[in-house]
Amino acid sequence: MTRIPPAWWRDAVVYEVYVRSFADSNGDGEGDLQGIRSRLGHLRDLGVDALWLTPFYPSPLADGGYDVADYRDVDPRFGTLDDFDALVEGVHAQGLRLIVDIVPNHTSDRHPWFQEALASPPGSPARDRYLFRPGKPLDGEREDPPNDWPSAFGGPAWSRLPDGDWYLHLYAPEQPDLNWRHPEVRQEFADILRFWLDRGVDGFRIDVAAGLFKDAEFTDLAGRSRRVVNGPIFSRPEVHRLYREWRAILDGYEGERMAIGEVWTDSPDDLALYLRPDELHQVFQFDLQLAPWSASAFRETVTTALKAIAPTGSAPTWVLSSHDSVRHVTRYEQPAGVLGIGLARAKAALLFLLALPGSAYLYQGEEFGLPEVTDIPDAARQDPIWSRSGGTQVGRDGCRVPLPWAGDHEPYGFSPNGAKPWLPMPRDWASYTAEAQASDPDSTLSFYRRALAERLRLLPQLPEALEWLESPEPAVFFQRGPLTCALNCGDNPVRLPTGTVLLASGPCYGDLLPGNTAAWVVQ
Repeated sequence: MTRIPPAWWRDAVVYEVYVRSFADSNGDGEGDLQGIRSRLGHLRDLGVDALWLTPFYPSPLADGGYDVADYRDVDPRFGTLDDFDALVEGVHAQGLRLIVDIVPNHTSDRHPWFQEALASPPGSPARDRYLFRPGKPLDGEREDPPNDWPSAFGGPAWSRLPDGDWYLHLYAPEQPDLNWRHPEVRQEFADILRFWLDRGVDGFRIDVAAGLFKDAEFTDLAGRSRRVVNGPIFSRPEVHRLYREWRAILDGYEGERMAIGEVWTDSPDDLALYLRPDELHQVFQFDLQLAPWSASAFRETVTTALKAIAPTGSAPTWVLSSHDSVRHVTRYEQPAGVLGIGLARAKAALLFLLALPGSAYLYQGEEFGLPEVTDIPDAARQDPIWSRSGGTQVGRDGCRVPLPWAGDHEPYGFSPNGAKPWLPMPRDWASYTAEAQASDPDSTLSFYRRALAERLRLLPQLPEALEWLESPEPAVFFQRGPLTCALNCGDNPVRLPTGTVLLASGPCYGDLLPGNTAAWVVQ
């Protein structure tokens, strides 16, 4: 029976581009759209199917671009709309797709709407597009915030203006939350989607997708999780009508346009609601990224994730690192002091991930084996988590350091003419550059290329279901059609499943799979 080709996103390998840190074309120390275009050959040769661009819109960068001041333009530091159009053309010429970030939960405080709200008195219509509320009187002139909601970046989720009004910001004060019950907000974002779809984008990654609608009464959390289903902050039922409207917009365009939501929820049943046939195409499933290095944890994580997706007819998504998390090479470096164990485990985890049904999301630089940068000077840190926590949390700068492309010292080919990058790069990164790894058959980059090429070759033979096989402790084996994936999370060798080793993350010895190693075995 011939396998019907699925929608492109169902089993795509998507590469996240953190725009500011990918490639700098003009020597200002910051990545830009022309820089991305200049490196499309790298992504083609790597073997990915699509790019996901983090926000490139005009922004004060209070939160790395997730504070948008204008949703229909390109920040001058990253280029122009003409540069964007050229990038779309270049991406499609390479046979790739392009997904862009959309940030609908909040705007920048520099957005014209919020500036108009600040210039207007309390109770004015200009403030209705956002979530302004009076505080709770205490005594005299003192007030408490309207409720007990916390900001994800520390402190309360409310800031008070000199005129006495408080406004909601689930993230930084520079990111005021929109009022999604206001018809003008709803219409504005429908128009924004069409603006970028008309320019040729293939899909959207929706930031804070579960958080757009808040409880109309603004009831206290009272100790509950922010992610509680149908709680005051996330997963309100009203959001599903909105995504049905957005799905209709996407379906009105040719070329299988799609949307994937960043949905944090404590309930698999709630996750499934976003994936009904007339809502989002996919949601991010962060379970594998959060799982410890353990065969039983990996198996339980995958089983739970597949069970959550199964009733929807959608496809699962798998991710190990992103712009919001510590790079998995560093996460896997436990126990400390074992040389190279983090990279060995990261390569093994890649084979495990790529063998699973569904789509895989890679984060820029993982193909080089980059670790987290943990020694960024305090004065150079830019993540609001660092400043809002009073320096008690280092934030996410360590996974956002610019990529090393060539050379033996900073900026390693990231910027022309030796320009200083916006975040400092380690002195010992010469061996991580694309130039150093491209011609080395044993490099991490070469391994990624082989793994993605073999996955692509095998895909037509692989069913969407998997079967768990008996495996020795502490390993996990599963099978999809002719492919068996074996992952050994222990330190000692285990016996491989029967068959021929097609690809392994490290040397195998006879029929033995060493510790912290994975292999693909075919019949």
